[in-house]
Amino acid sequence: MKKFITFTTDFGVQSQGIGIMEGVALEINPDAHVIHLMHGLPDFDLHYAARTMETAKYLPIGHHVCVVDPGVGTKRKPIIIETRRGDFLVGPDNGVLMPATRFLGGIKKVVEITNTNYMRQPVSPIFHGRDIFTPAAAHLSKGVKVEEFGKKLDPKELVRAPYEEAFVKGGVIHATAISINKFGSLHLNIMHEVLDKWGLQLGEKVSLQSGKHIVNMPFGTTFGDVEKGEALILKDDYGRVEVALNQDSFSKKYPVRMGDEIIVRRSA
Repeated sequence: MKKFITFTTDFGVQSQGIGIMEGVALEINPDAHVIHLMHGLPDFDLHYAARTMETAKYLPIGHHVCVVDPGVGTKRKPIIIETRRGDFLVGPDNGVLMPATRFLGGIKKVVEITNTNYMRQPVSPIFHGRDIFTPAAAHLSKGVKVEEFGKKLDPKELVRAPYEEAFVKGGVIHATAISINKFGSLHLNIMHEVLDKWGLQLGEKVSLQSGKHIVNMPFGTTFGDVEKGEALILKDDYGRVEVALNQDSFSKKYPVRMGDEIIVRRSA
């Protein structure tokens, strides 16, 4: 069976680091199949990076490397998370890998990468993507057991995710804005299952409150359910909830930004 290694970074598509990491991976495992998920992430943006890593659920079971690592070279740990779906998430212990585990069956095992036998030498203090994370993923793809890379960690000791899950309290959904796409649509940390349990029906109207700003909109299935320029809330393609304008930018029209708290209520 083909072994998959995926890369997600904030390097930018113009960076030679992308090709270098692929080269390092293929030098270790020439039979690996490499997928470049995203390299245009906003600089140092753990919210957007974590949100992107959630989409690993749509990729083949594999070894998923994330290099959005503002703390590279500091005391933050390089880690491997084995998920119950069978994937391995490789990257820094800065919370960026945590949301993806919710989409991959949960955490089975966590290891700190300390075994220098599975690192590229010498290890750069500012390019752990090349020298620690990519070699680890490549060796895993060749069948090296995760226990060989270092000591086991308690998942409870890991740095928390940059955002938690939305929750229902008092009949309203308490959510957070976790990403904004190129069309200006806002993605919330509400999973499809939470919205289903809340019992929202198609066409039913809700109000979104962020600070003092309140926007009313219907629940739809696609952008064309409302007139051009009108707002709606819908399930996105990746298991979360999206707030959008039909053929326009929600984020330009309304002052909502990533990390903002959002309250979703049924409209009276």
